[in-house]
Amino acid sequence: MATLRGSPPGQGAIFLSASANVSSSSSSYKLVLRSPSFFPAQCYKRRVPFQVRAETSPSHPQEKSGRRQVLVAGASGAYVFLSHANPASSEVKKGFQTVSDQRDGYSFLYPFGWQEVTIQGQDKVYKDVIEPLESVSVNLVTTSKQDVRDLGSPQQVAETLIKKVLAPPSQKTKLIEASEHDVDGKAYYTFEFIAQAPNYTRHALGAISIGNGKFYTLTTGANERRWEKMKDKLHTVIDSFKIS
Repeated sequence: MATLRGSPPGQGAIFLSASANVSSSSSSYKLVLRSPSFFPAQCYKRRVPFQVRAETSPSHPQEKSGRRQVLVAGASGAYVFLSHANPASSEVKKGFQTVSDQRDGYSFLYPFGWQEVTIQGQDKVYKDVIEPLESVSVNLVTTSKQDVRDLGSPQQVAETLIKKVLAPPSQKTKLIEASEHDVDGKAYYTFEFIAQAPNYTRHALGAISIGNGKFYTLTTGANERRWEKMKDKLHTVIDSFKIS
């Protein structure tokens, strides 16, 4: 087993472990997050952080608007078709579509028009193709814990996740707030944070919980310059996250 260790003084360590057959292209990798006593070791898939680069938007507002209208029009057609095929879809909050993963036991809403993309290490990812920092992702980790409160306080757990998993070391991060709430007797932690890169700042929200033998992390966010416009939609995404 190959191990890569890196740990700032007084903080948890990150271990990159590889299976014995390192030379094989099928070798599996796991990122093992070992943090202070309040946050037990967690195993993540090989860290390919879900980072979205800030891309240059079209120079003309009309061009940008036109592209978005074409994308939304295409999504509208798909939504109408699905609504007729599944009457329950009409119950989704206006302006949102639903994701219901029965195999892994979770569901959430995302803004109408976002597209599903594949990101290594993430179970689900949806993003706006015009504003690449606007996205939502879900990560799953197996755990023996039964309740998210077993990991520590909302502030402790959020700080560890942000610094060790949700943002790369090169970004400056700040936890704005973290809180706990219950839904149908299950505890959830939600938090808000900022991750600052050299050329952009992402304002993000997260929700975590434990159930079905898994540690669930949902993260959504937007460019800081669009936060005021997007924050209500992003809070709706976070509030909709449920474990079955």
